[in-house]
Amino acid sequence: MLIKIPRGWEIPEREAAPENVYHNRRRFLEGLGFAGLNGLLARAAATSPYPARRNPTYELDRPITEEWAATGYNNFYEFTLDKQRVKDLVGKFETSPWKVEVSGLVAKPKTYDVDDLLRRMPLEERTYRMRCVEAWSMAVPWTGFPISALLKEVQPKPEAKFLRMVTVYRPAVMPGIAAQPHYPWPYFEALRIDEAMNELSLFVTGLYGKPLPKQNGAPIRLIVPWKYGLKSIKSIVKIELTAKRPPTLWNQVQSVEYGWYSNVNPKRPHQRWSQAHEKVIPTMERRPTLMYNGYEKYVASLYKEGDF
Repeated sequence: MLIKIPRGWEIPEREAAPENVYHNRRRFLEGLGFAGLNGLLARAAATSPYPARRNPTYELDRPITEEWAATGYNNFYEFTLDKQRVKDLVGKFETSPWKVEVSGLVAKPKTYDVDDLLRRMPLEERTYRMRCVEAWSMAVPWTGFPISALLKEVQPKPEAKFLRMVTVYRPAVMPGIAAQPHYPWPYFEALRIDEAMNELSLFVTGLYGKPLPKQNGAPIRLIVPWKYGLKSIKSIVKIELTAKRPPTLWNQVQSVEYGWYSNVNPKRPHQRWSQAHEKVIPTMERRPTLMYNGYEKYVASLYKEGDF
């Protein structure tokens, strides 16, 4: 079975401008003083953090998912349950300006502007596998910075043991919130602080060498690739360090199906399906699920048996 997701850039051939019209238009614009446009674009590119330097440490065992598929097949329940419609419902969702509050058990609490984080943090691109609890997977190039870099700035207190994170709450432009009133919005997730400090844990601001698309969690989201995707909270507005383990949304509403840790484990089935195999988007190629999504050497030491 092949999932067909229309590419957003495709137009019918009959609507394309003839070649002679295109070249005449270009000469006309140059005559009006638009010849410097390329220079402006070059200067803008020079100040953009994208694309960032790729970190070669984290190798993939499969090709990178095509961009049209990764940006067109998304879980973002605040907009819709239909994965292929999320991209069509995010137009009114504004992601700039954007503030992220870091509070709780830290010596230096601060509210950051995302643009400031882009200037301050060590951005790099990493290619990670992504595994959804629904048994589908992708492999994508994220741009972001280690959570440890942000924690170093705010200086967690010794009693801080967990990070609690919260998604933005805008029901006026997020129609899924009203459509799913049984969920305790806004979305909330959490990690242990040692998980957050692990080298794999990223706050992500970009994808495919460009700013993060809205449907993928713009302007800042979490990526913890050894866990199911539900842990990688999107569109974050609040990070709070706590001493006690905070609840997480899916574990709170359905703890039988979704563990607090939600580590990828092929031997632990979901209540309604096996997790032993996954289907790779968009080809639906069937692959064996890897323990900790293939990142066992980086994270296995964090857990004891039963932490799933």
